Amino acid sequence: MKTENKMIGAGFFTAVAASLCCITPILALVAGTSGIASTFSWLEPMRPYFIALTVLIIGFACYQKLKTKKQIDCNCDIEEKPKFVNSKMFLGFITVFTAVMISFPYYSNIFYPNTEKKILVSNKSSSQKAEFAISGMTCASCEKHVNHEVNKLTGIINSDANYTNGNAVVEFDNSKTTITEIEKAINSTGYKVTNKKLK
Repeated sequence: MKTENKMIGAGFFTAVAASLCCITPILALVAGTSGIASTFSWLEPMRPYFIALTVLIIGFACYQKLKTKKQIDCNCDIEEKPKFVNSKMFLGFITVFTAVMISFPYYSNIFYPNTEKKILVSNKSSSQKAEFAISGMTCASCEKHVNHEVNKLTGIINSDANYTNGNAVVEFDNSKTTITEIEKAINSTGYKVTNKKLK
């Protein structure tokens, strides 16, 4: 029983670790401390290993819990009902929780408020596009966080962050905001602008 509980605990831990880099931006947004969003981005390269370890641990715990036990014919007292943490139901809850945690990066964007703006630019000459190379983004949640912070600025026409390319392309009205202000907004998320250029 103790071994099974340790394995379930280890599976729980590795599932959380596998998605911690994507959970942190959501927590940072809720807490209003967006600068800590990239704190666990260093875990992203290890995500596949955490997922594999989680599946192995939970799979072995399920095997141990669900395998048929040999019946010994004796005049022993009937076993007491196991505690909840030793039950199949608890293992089921943990298994569902780990699946939810592992898939978190794929649905995390629903937690961000929609900050997209529809701004009409009366003077086309004041509209500019800039591309920012950004380090530290690892998932769709990171993209949403960057777009959320940039769209708080006045004069943003469109912000499109892309973690795969490691960049953000921002269209803005240069009479209302500047490329420096946009860079500050991106850096405030905890991700860092490594290069910027006007397009």
